[in-house]
Amino acid sequence: MALTDVQIRAAQPNGKLKKLSDSNGLQLWLVPSGSKLWRFAYRFGQKQKILALGDYPEIGLASARSKRDEAEKLLNVGIDPSAQRKIDRLIQHDTNSNTFDLVARELMDKKRREGKAESTLTKVQWLLSLASPHIGQRPIAAISVQEVIATLRTAENRGRLETARRMRSTIGEVFRFAIQTGRAQNDPTSALRGALIAPTVKHRSAILDPKGVGALLRAIEGYDSPDVRAALQLLLMTMTRPGELRLAQWSEFDFVNAVWIIPSGRMKMRQEHRVPLSRQALALLQGLKSTSGDASLLFPSYRGQGRPMSEATMNAALKRLGYSSEQVQPHGFRTIASSLLNESNKFSPDAIERALSHKDRDTIRGTYSRGAYWDERVRMAQYWADHIDSLKAGGEVIFLDRINQNTAVARQ
Repeated sequence: MALTDVQIRAAQPNGKLKKLSDSNGLQLWLVPSGSKLWRFAYRFGQKQKILALGDYPEIGLASARSKRDEAEKLLNVGIDPSAQRKIDRLIQHDTNSNTFDLVARELMDKKRREGKAESTLTKVQWLLSLASPHIGQRPIAAISVQEVIATLRTAENRGRLETARRMRSTIGEVFRFAIQTGRAQNDPTSALRGALIAPTVKHRSAILDPKGVGALLRAIEGYDSPDVRAALQLLLMTMTRPGELRLAQWSEFDFVNAVWIIPSGRMKMRQEHRVPLSRQALALLQGLKSTSGDASLLFPSYRGQGRPMSEATMNAALKRLGYSSEQVQPHGFRTIASSLLNESNKFSPDAIERALSHKDRDTIRGTYSRGAYWDERVRMAQYWADHIDSLKAGGEVIFLDRINQNTAVARQ
């Protein structure tokens, strides 16, 4: 006969194990300690087995019957409820241990093994550190859209709109890695497109007036730190990004063929980039080389220990020269070069884009372009260095080697 709630409440242990049967294998065990335990007795594979369903009164009669019914459903399809419980516990343990922070650390390790630039790794790690206090210890498979948006709002509410946008992208990358490794089913950040306040696009500050560029060059020429002065001059001359120049090593320079080969690991587009070197660039490099000693870096930090010049060093130098960040920034040097070279109408836009290491979206065309524009880029590098000299001088510079060449032609 099936049990009732009244019977269960009235039942008392009598000093030895007592089993009260309900129906279809459901039992209530009265143990000498005074506890009342729900058990499900069943047969599987010709063996008698017992499945624990919980304690009374935490598990009431109706709940116990529901748990028994769930176990019977498994038996009906040939699954042992006890074995399934062990599997479920392992899965739950695995789910709980795979926190957002743990998956994020694995993703960072993967990026390091792939040779991502140290500056990129530092930025990603910083963005993850902003998310960690909010969702870091949560099982990644259990994190909801609401939790992610609340995390992003912490940056947005402080006016850090660009940071919030980048956090969403980085958090999404962690979720996608979790999906790829079987530890999450979806990426909640995909539902947040357009949910954040869009930051105002702010282009890198740059001086585009030729006379203004000339004044900037003359100011740099008078800067009192030779290595920082050379860094600023080479940055404009080579049209590279500040990080690519700061981390440059002497082993990357081929003085015989006048080329600087920047490895793919340090490039934004993860492709090796070749920079043709003008006569002026070679002269600057040779001057640096004569004073570099055994240093592997072109621009080692004053603090030593093999570290490169700080990212803030060139910014600070421009400020000391009287230029605010709203007027010009080292990143804006590339804008100066792009603008003035395009205005010259002397070189194809594709060659200029290749010199700036901008990636062509057409993979086949981009592969072809890397070689096709090399000769034009060599000519452009020398033209640009000469033009820089003319701007710095405040007028056109006439080079003696050109006069000599013209004289020789005239004599012929």
